[in-house]
Amino acid sequence: MDSKNNPKTIQAWAMFDWANSAYNLVITSTIFPAYYTAITITKDNKDMVTFLGHRFVNTALLDYVIAAAYMVVVLLLPILTSVADYKGNKKSYMQLFTWLGGLACCGLFFFKLDTLTLGMVCFALAAIGYCSGAVFYNSYLPQIASIDRQDGVSAKGFTYGYIGSVLLQIICFVFVLSPDTFGITDPSLPARLSFLLVGLWWLGFAQIPFFKLPKGEPNQTKVQQNVISGGFKELGRVWRNMKSMPFLQRYLTAFFFYSMGVQTVMLVATGFAAKELHLKDTQLIATILIIQLVAIGGAALMSKLSSIYGNIKVLIGVVFIWIGVCIAAYFTQTATQFYLVAVVVGLVMGGIQSLSRSTYSKFLPENITDTAAYFSFYDVTEKLAIVIGLFTFGFVESLTHSMRNSALVLTIFFILGLVLLFSLLGKQKKQAEVSELSAV
Repeated sequence: MDSKNNPKTIQAWAMFDWANSAYNLVITSTIFPAYYTAITITKDNKDMVTFLGHRFVNTALLDYVIAAAYMVVVLLLPILTSVADYKGNKKSYMQLFTWLGGLACCGLFFFKLDTLTLGMVCFALAAIGYCSGAVFYNSYLPQIASIDRQDGVSAKGFTYGYIGSVLLQIICFVFVLSPDTFGITDPSLPARLSFLLVGLWWLGFAQIPFFKLPKGEPNQTKVQQNVISGGFKELGRVWRNMKSMPFLQRYLTAFFFYSMGVQTVMLVATGFAAKELHLKDTQLIATILIIQLVAIGGAALMSKLSSIYGNIKVLIGVVFIWIGVCIAAYFTQTATQFYLVAVVVGLVMGGIQSLSRSTYSKFLPENITDTAAYFSFYDVTEKLAIVIGLFTFGFVESLTHSMRNSALVLTIFFILGLVLLFSLLGKQKKQAEVSELSAV
């Protein structure tokens, strides 16, 4: 059987999303941020905390820690993906970072105010494990699916991720919202138990793809070089190669700009609702679940639409909707209005992530073997976009004291991405016309 489009391999690959997406929902979006904020606000220190001998605003420290984790990923991945491509052992790196992230989540079980340093270290390591493992996971897509199947396979991965994360989130909410049922008297235990469950869920279900996925394909044509410098030379080589791939280069630039907006909105949505609209914890929980459940259908819908209209046209339409989301957030005043915006965010969140990944994969030449290096470039681009987007959001808020203004400024990034997508669509049409004339 052809190594591509094997249903069992594809299903096993999608289970990695099922395994690690629980981290993204519980740790970055819902229970951990709420728990962290609750334990770091005290009568004596208000919202100030001490970390490594320095004083920080509690929420600012969380932003700094995750930004530092993303920068570590940006610096680390070029080295690791270069080695993975040469030796063909990207599955080993997936396993390494899965264990790092899963054990770090388990370590958060011991996080209390008096163990702040331990908590922040585990939080950073979990982020590094999640982001780094995803690079090697993404790089399997062109290896396991043919170009015509990549949109659907990518959407399947995100769909599995959303379903798996929501299931574990519901289990965690049972402990958080009804601790008396289980005889829990320590108010911190339900949240800390959730972090432990995330780590065990992540490590447990990841064994399915580790058992079934093929090993990476070694690139024996590469010359061994210094590990440190070689990784960054690899990124430089990928960038130089992209000069002969104008569609890929233009698309990646567009992806960089609209990702600044997409990823930032996803990371600040809960904080926006709590700070600007004063929603209660139960309302925030409902919002996150709405987003996740709608995103399941969104990923599948975008895959269907892309098969009819093409990836770039669908991405253009989705970015238009994101611009509308940012403008709507500026004017949102009530919980009902926010729920409606959340439904739209869920619809386009799953769609744009899934379609972005598969579109990038489709623009890669079929004969390349160093897919990890190219997907490293893709993920480094996304992580840098997140850093810039979050910094811009926070900077505008600090100047204007309003997250609404920050949301409005994000439209600039979406507009830049939209312009580049339109120009890419124009280049595709011109090439199609030239091909038709040549055929005649």
